[in-house]
Amino acid sequence: QVQLVESGGGWVQAGDSLRLSCTASGRTISGFALGWFRQIAGKDREFVARITWSGRKEYYADSVKGRFTISRDNAKNSVYLQMNSLQPDDTAIYYCAADPTGFGNFGGGYWGQGIQVTVSS
Repeated sequence: QVQLVESGGGWVQAGDSLRLSCTASGRTISGFALGWFRQIAGKDREFVARITWSGRKEYYADSVKGRFTISRDNAKNSVYLQMNSLQPDDTAIYYCAADPTGFGNFGGGYWGQGIQVTVSS
């Protein structure tokens, strides 16, 4: 089993930056695809970003491309989401996810409990 715990959320003003961290315990996630999702109030959970098991490729939702950066540190069993130029529309609960198959199919993988990010205008 893998447990994922997010940290780094909070309240910021528009234009500010935040860095979310997600650390895994239970087993190494070095061979996992890792991702970030978010759920805006009243909407379905949506994809934000993912990174391949090798760390060589990153994928982003159009809404965050150029502002958010996903990265991983296998030595720390962690994945990060650097969020710059935050806007009120980025306000959501952010979840990290880990896919043990490495293919980015997170539906059958592991999920964190989520962390709130609030951006005020």
